[in-house]
Amino acid sequence: MQPIFVLVHSPSVGPSTWRPVAEQLGAKGFQVRVPSLLDVAAGAPPFWPRVVDAVRDDLREVPAASHLTLVVHSNAGLFLPAIRSGLDHPVTGSIFVDAALPARVGPTPVATPEFMEFLRPMAVDGRLPRWTDWWDEADIAPMFDDPAMRQTVIEEQPALPLSYYEQHIPVPEGWDDHPCSYLLFGPPYDTQAADARERGWRVAHLPGEHLHQIVDPSGTARHLIELASTGDATA
Repeated sequence: MQPIFVLVHSPSVGPSTWRPVAEQLGAKGFQVRVPSLLDVAAGAPPFWPRVVDAVRDDLREVPAASHLTLVVHSNAGLFLPAIRSGLDHPVTGSIFVDAALPARVGPTPVATPEFMEFLRPMAVDGRLPRWTDWWDEADIAPMFDDPAMRQTVIEEQPALPLSYYEQHIPVPEGWDDHPCSYLLFGPPYDTQAADARERGWRVAHLPGEHLHQIVDPSGTARHLIELASTGDATA
């Protein structure tokens, strides 16, 4: 049975970061879901229970017997164990794309103490600027090759509360009872890719910046298909 790809975006950005890849996968005959973790109207922060609920709600109309391949980007990697444990559908593969990895034994902090020291001075009334506003233009510009896509991604970003980064996400036992793999774009996530390889996961490399899936959606889709079909062999 061909799996349904479930593309989960980082809570720091929005679902537009996955839509070009979803189009590529759809054109190749795959079913794809792109759950949104945004809740602008309610202003609800994406704490881990809401992330799990958002993915589960998006799959409500998907037949229960459908096999899923979970694909998570960036910080969404920390939520994958909780997402997987909160789903009723069979999960036959998980792919971390330039993503943070959950602790081998949870719970996992969203941010290290050092990173919290970087974030705290930016917070105003407990809320942070949008993710792309944290960095210099020299850091942001290389991640985009299309001005329209850049505008879409930037406008879609939520201004998260500092408390989002202070949360700890549970790592349920047995969450990785299926093949897991890692798709690396580049530093600093090469250390995460090395960790994935140590865990016995298959690791692939598609050189690019952190949002490379919007720059090369075809190449990203091709790697996702390959990783989803090769099981738990290591590379």
